[in-house]
Order: sequence, then structure tokens, then C-alpha cells
Amino acid sequence: MHYSLLLCIALILVVSMLVMLGQRLRISYPIFLVLGGLAISFIPGLPSITIDPELIFLIFLPPLLFEAAWMTSWKAFWKWRRVITMLAFGFVLITSTVVAFVSTALIPGFTLAMGFLLGAIISPPDAVAATSVLKGINIPKPLTQILEGESLVNDASSLIVFRFALAAIMTGTFVFQKAAVSFVLVAVMGVVIGLAIALIIYAMYRWLPTTTSIDIALSFIAPYLMYLTAESFHYSGVMAVVSGGLFLSYHSHVTLSHQSRLQGYAMWNTITFILNGLVFMLIGLEMPEIMRNLGDYSKGQAIFYGVVISLVIIVTRIITALFTAGWTKLIGRWITVADQNPGWRGPIVIGWAGMRGVVSLASALSIPLLLKNGQPFPYRSLILCITFIVILITLVLQGLTLPWVIKLVGLDKEQPASSEQEEEAKLHHQLLTAAVSHLEEQYTDLMKKQPVLQNLYNQMKNDLQLTANFLEGHGAGEKERHSSLVYNSIYLELLGTQRQRLFQLRDRDQFEDELIRKVEGQLDLEQEKLLRENGHGHH
Repeated sequence: MHYSLLLCIALILVVSMLVMLGQRLRISYPIFLVLGGLAISFIPGLPSITIDPELIFLIFLPPLLFEAAWMTSWKAFWKWRRVITMLAFGFVLITSTVVAFVSTALIPGFTLAMGFLLGAIISPPDAVAATSVLKGINIPKPLTQILEGESLVNDASSLIVFRFALAAIMTGTFVFQKAAVSFVLVAVMGVVIGLAIALIIYAMYRWLPTTTSIDIALSFIAPYLMYLTAESFHYSGVMAVVSGGLFLSYHSHVTLSHQSRLQGYAMWNTITFILNGLVFMLIGLEMPEIMRNLGDYSKGQAIFYGVVISLVIIVTRIITALFTAGWTKLIGRWITVADQNPGWRGPIVIGWAGMRGVVSLASALSIPLLLKNGQPFPYRSLILCITFIVILITLVLQGLTLPWVIKLVGLDKEQPASSEQEEEAKLHHQLLTAAVSHLEEQYTDLMKKQPVLQNLYNQMKNDLQLTANFLEGHGAGEKERHSSLVYNSIYLELLGTQRQRLFQLRDRDQFEDELIRKVEGQLDLEQEKLLRENGHGHH
């Protein structure tokens, strides 16, 4: 027990160090952690690490999916639903089929059912890998929304295909019609269970006297409840978590207090960072262990199969993405589609952004060691090895070259029609107009008597005027930008001065620590507000 705890603490520490180094080198952290884990695994004398697949499916996957669903825009998800559905379901089925036939032709003695099993394992791209690689790259927002939406749902479809392929190998029978009906049933019932539990939690938030701590605790319990309930009925736990997460996120403005939202985001950011970091690190650490247990195959053969299958799935994804774009253009003549003319640039980037990760790893590891008759599961170690090579190649090769591919196709130059800053100004303008109108309608007489209220009104009118000027000039000119920068830097300096004074007073024992902490929290919020207004957000 002590040993496991120490190992976890050491891993989290190493993950944090590697992420800091990765930031310095401007390498996306999933890529850097896998490479770091791989390098560490070759240090002599280190204990070999084996991962329990149940650990990943039960402990890591539900919160990671829930957080991804929570941060996904339901509006964007619905807007791009056809493309997301095609990529998440169509692409998984196409990839599984292509991999099944290629691996059967390539590997002697490999059956079609095993090919489908391998295809299901390596078909879903990883949500975190794509999002973290795309951070800081200037690409059109719809592409990020499509990739995030796809990676939410494709885990479910690949795990369902995996389940059927595994059942076919274990029982030796497979009926397509039955499997197709089960596929739909497993996915739909997963959604139903997820929504049912989300409704119960929604009711608890709404009508029970919860505190901030209870709100956050409930949000942490929710994904596990959804996943375990759905899985215990043999339906899709992934679909349950995703649908429940989307529902609760969409209604969070009603169910959660401002304090619950602020503290909840901070907690979830930290938890997902640790879980993702550990998963990618473990992928690298596990690789030599897999290579050691290859059995009848040489390392060279396994690497050759892995490289060929990696190339096959990369090409398949690009062709599928281009086909989807063509299909959207064709079908757009008869029905309303989100983007009438998707072009070829976006699909190429979507095709190249297929980095594999945590779900592929967990699926491969969850293949049982023995068949029902007690025989060892055929090709298990080879399937594992191919999966690891695919994760490594897609994550490192595609992840590192994605910014270059975006530049190559010229997508980084395609600016959205309305900049994010302008959109934010429009939104602020509407909010300030509503607030000023409310003050004028409700408190005109009170404002004459109360200088403080009059002061607030004048400040809001002033902010409204500044926002209107910004919008009339269609964004900030050089002069406005400069004065804004000067204002912000002086404001930050003043906050720093107040903080310094606060700690001088603390050291003199003039005020209680509790009061000092409270005022420090107010200064922190003021600084965070200022940084967010400038688009820096969290550091």
C-alpha cells in the first residue's frame, strides 16, 4: 500500500516536471509525457510497471469524459452533429473494417474477428491529445469544435465494436443483424441512463440545500454513477457519461452558484491534468513491458506490422474526412447543413488530427488472457504491441507535425470573420445596456439621494460608451490598444503594491490572519478578472 502511494506521488511529481519542460520546449504535453515515460522506462533497475485496464476504465475514463463533455459547447455540438456523427460512428466502423482486412492479409493466421478487434481498439482518436496540440494554434473554431465533439462520442462507438468483436472471438459466432441492433441499443440506452442520473443530480442541485463543497462533491460522483450504472446493465458507460455531462453543463447556470462554478472549474482542471498526465506517462512506461512479452514474434516484425497499420489508419482517416466533406457539399443541395462548402483544407487537418491515446490503451489491455476453453488468447501480445506502436506513431508523428500541416494547407491564415475580441465586446455591450436600463427604470429617484449608486451608474455608462466606441471602430486601434495596455499594467502594479502592504501588516500582527486571507482572496479575484478581460485566463 505504502509502495503504491509512493509510486503515485512520484509519478505526479515527474508528470509536473515533464509538463513544465514540455512548455519550455513548446511541445504539447501528451506527446512529451509519452516520450518522457518511454525514456524513463529504460533506466536500469526501475520496477516494471503493469497497468490494470479496469483501473483506466473505472477510475480514469469517467471523470476525463465528464470534464470533456462539460467543457463542450452543446450549441456547437448540435450545429456540427452530422459531421460529428459521421466521424464518430462512420469513421470508427470504416477504420475497423479496413484494419480488419489489412491485418488479416498482413499477419499470418490472423482471423477477421481479430482484425475487427484490433480495428476497434485503434480507431478512436484521443480528445485530450487533439485539444492540447491545437491549443495556441490559430485555426478556425469550427475545426476544434468538430474534433472535440468527435472524440467525445467515438470512444463509445469503438468500445461497442470492441465488445462485439471480443464476443465473436470468445463464442466463435457473429450475426451481423443482431450486432447492428445491439449496437444502436447499447448506445441509446447508455444515453437514456446518463440523462436519467443527470436529472436526479439536477433535482438535488435545484431543490436540496447544497453548499459549494457538496456541489463539487456531487459533480465528482456524477460521472462514476453514470458509468457504473450503464455498464452494470451492459450498456455504454461512455455514452452515459457524455450525455449526462452535456446535460448538467448546459444547465449549470441554474443549478450552481457562482462560488461552486469558480471552485469547481479549479478542482476539475487540476484533477483532469493529473489523470491525463498519469495516463500518457503510463503509456510510455508500459511500452518496454509489452515488447518483452511478444512471444513468437520478433520485435522487428511487430514494429513492421505496427508501422504499416499506423499508415493505413492515417490514410483511411484523411480519405474519410475528405469524403465526408464531399458528401456534405452534395447533400447540402437538399437539406440545410452547417457548412455548405467545407472545402479540402479543414478535412485534411481533421484527417491528420487523429492522435490515439487512453481509450486505445485501456481497450487493448482489457483483452482477457485466456479464452473460455482455457487456451491462451491468440495474438494478445501482438495486438497490444501494435496498439502501442500506433499510439506512439500517431501521437508523436501527427502531434508534432500538426501545426506544420495547418501552415502547409494555409488554414492558419484563414481568420474568422469576426474576431473573438469583437464578439466579447458585443456581448459586454448587451449586458451593460441591460444593467444601465435596469438602473434607470428601477432606481432613478434613489440614485439622486445615494451618491454611491450614482457613482455605479456613471461607471457603467462610461464602460458602455467605451465598448460602443470600440465596436464603432471595429476593434481597437493602435492608440486604444496602447492606452489599454498602460491601464492594465498600472492596475496590476497597484494590486501588487496592495498585496505587499497587506503582508507587511500581517507581519506586524495588526490584523487577524482570517481577515488578511479574505482581503487577499478579493485581490486575487480582481487580478483574475483583469487577466481574463485581456484574454490571458488561467496561467
